[in-house]
Amino acid sequence: MPKKRSGGGLSPFQQAAKFLGVSVLAGAVMAGIALPAAGALGLAAKGSVQSFDEIPDNLKSPKLSQRTTILDSDGGQIATVYSRDRTVVALKNISPYMQKAIVAIEDSRFYEHGAVDLKGVLRALNQNAQSGGVSQGASTLTQQLVKNYFVEEAGDDPTKVAQATQQTIGRKIRELKYAIQLEEKLGKKKILENYLNITFFGEQAYGVEAAARRYFSKSAKDLNVQESALLAGIVQSPSRYDPVNDEAEATKRRNTVLQRMAETHDISQAEADKAMKAPLGLKVSKPNNGCITAVEGASFFCKYVEKVFLSDPVFGKTKEQRAKVWNQGGLTIRTTLDPQAQESVQASLKDHVNQSDTVTAAATLVEPGTGKIVGMGQATPYGYGKNETEYNYSVNNSMGGSNYGFPTGSTFKPFVAAAALEEGRPATQEYSSPYDMEYPSPVQTCKNPYVNTTGETVENEDESEVGPYRLKDAMAKSVNTYFVQMISDIGLCPVVDMTNKLHVTQGNGTKLPESPSIALGAVGLSPLTMASAYASFAARGMYCSPVAIESITQKVGEKQKSLAVPKSTCSRAMSEKTADTVNTLLSGVIDSGTGQAAGLTDRANAGKTGTTDSRKNAWFVGYTPNLAGAVWVGSATQKVEMENITIGGVWHEKVYGGQVPGPIWKDAMTGALVGKESPSFNLVNIPDAEKPKDKDKGDDGDNGDDGNGNGNGNGNGGGGGNNGGLTTTGANTGGNTFPTPSFSIPEGFLQGQSDGGNGNGGRDG
Repeated sequence: MPKKRSGGGLSPFQQAAKFLGVSVLAGAVMAGIALPAAGALGLAAKGSVQSFDEIPDNLKSPKLSQRTTILDSDGGQIATVYSRDRTVVALKNISPYMQKAIVAIEDSRFYEHGAVDLKGVLRALNQNAQSGGVSQGASTLTQQLVKNYFVEEAGDDPTKVAQATQQTIGRKIRELKYAIQLEEKLGKKKILENYLNITFFGEQAYGVEAAARRYFSKSAKDLNVQESALLAGIVQSPSRYDPVNDEAEATKRRNTVLQRMAETHDISQAEADKAMKAPLGLKVSKPNNGCITAVEGASFFCKYVEKVFLSDPVFGKTKEQRAKVWNQGGLTIRTTLDPQAQESVQASLKDHVNQSDTVTAAATLVEPGTGKIVGMGQATPYGYGKNETEYNYSVNNSMGGSNYGFPTGSTFKPFVAAAALEEGRPATQEYSSPYDMEYPSPVQTCKNPYVNTTGETVENEDESEVGPYRLKDAMAKSVNTYFVQMISDIGLCPVVDMTNKLHVTQGNGTKLPESPSIALGAVGLSPLTMASAYASFAARGMYCSPVAIESITQKVGEKQKSLAVPKSTCSRAMSEKTADTVNTLLSGVIDSGTGQAAGLTDRANAGKTGTTDSRKNAWFVGYTPNLAGAVWVGSATQKVEMENITIGGVWHEKVYGGQVPGPIWKDAMTGALVGKESPSFNLVNIPDAEKPKDKDKGDDGDNGDDGNGNGNGNGNGGGGGNNGGLTTTGANTGGNTFPTPSFSIPEGFLQGQSDGGNGNGGRDG
């Protein structure tokens, strides 16, 4: 009795016998005989093979996964994303040469036989018997199409792919029955069309359209005879006949196909001989897959769009459903990204911050009144190499950003002012605002009051900043003690209520802690959060949730269907009067306060600077009536103190919010607004206080915030919110104690558990 070969495989006799079983089965099927689960052929053992009649009659053509194209608001391509690079085309859009070539080499009797080619089976059986093995198969194009259906349904699951391609009698039986169904249901032309769209041509190209563009940079309808022969020859073994990596082997295979086309009379022998002498003529286009290839530095925005799709219930009730639609692809996603604004954002970041600097920067632009994200970028490019990162510093952690966002410093103060104005405090509200003071106690919250049991203190940036101050001057100079007194006056609950209406949440998605330190920007927020909140001031009090997607169409067969997309939800966060008053206050910051270096000269604009303790974060958030933007500068690990530092080739003794982030904002906004309308704010009259002018002009006053003084704050308390950056843990002060005054973070407060690279600890961009 023949024995198995040493490798455990079947002997030539056993292989031939196995092939004979399939061949006889094919003949039986052709004769219309229904085989039992275990019969004379001995094909089934204990249910391992279903009877022919028991196989369900439910084979459906799978929805072929295709590439997804992401566009900007003008219709320009940002990037293509796909699990399989495929573009489905109709048979009429495939070169006749390509159609003839694939039939000639894969199934020359395709138009003469049914689902199973009995003559081909017998021919292959004879050839295999002579060779002593299984050197020739007999699968028709229809059978190959069925197998490809199984593979397509398996997706990228290696176990399912193995099951779909395993060489077993059971799979062959299913393949045969479904092939008969397809012949009856689709007909020859549709089978050929489906086959050419589903099959793999190597080099990440699925389907003939992707293959034509990959190897020849042209459409499948424009393929000539030798190009068609090359592609048809690849199908049998994409790795062996890969023309990019083995031109000689691919040429031999192409010529084999050309000769076969001559033998089947698809072309003349003279045409075949001429084509065989032609060079391969490759014009290879490299695979261009994923957000990493996005134009104009839009990789982070591209990933944000993907995150939106995979997380928003409008695209499917479950995570699995949304992922299935995304991976299936065939989507054309038109986004809100304005190419002019995006180009301006990236150019400004590149001009002011070098990729190799020890700090980085992120900027986001949002349209007031619509929530549209029109620009998003950062100085550290998307990638996985040195001085690259996959973290999007503009967004919250759930959307691919840092763990906690970044402390905002004095850019938080306008929220306190808006809350006070809504509570009825006048725009001329005055507080004593000493240079330094103990935190007032108690301070009312929405629940239990905070009590300053340890005598924590807060101070201004410069000793010359001594009140009394009114709101206008206090905002322009960013006087810390003024806003601490204001939050003590109105309580924390109105501030929390205001930030809730502005959807200001920490970078980890949680709401702000009810702690007085929030007045000085102690908690970590993202640039997108800040830009969207400030856009509410520009929109006269209307908050609109940020949106990135305008429309989506999905290609299904030859038709396009529209998908529902998330819409911006707009709601009133404050009265028009309050918003107009804040706009007037923040216009003063740019006119004569800490933000003068950031001011636009050709249109109405307003904004606020911010720098945190030890200058680990610097911000500028500003807006015009029709565009809002936030810029953050700092280290993702929160370990770099921006003193005596070179950024973008410029040395800084101390970094201020108006000095580095401000010019980035100015240049980004200037370019984004070229050619756009220049509307005005509805400013209100806020009388100036009658008091002597300060001898020294401090810049920003929160704990070393944007001023030219030397004070950094001397509090020893424990911080009221989460620390920013890609660190593992934050700290919240609970109970009845006050957070640190002037936002000092004590030693050991930042507890990142890694130096970067694993997404859990710090990652230095």
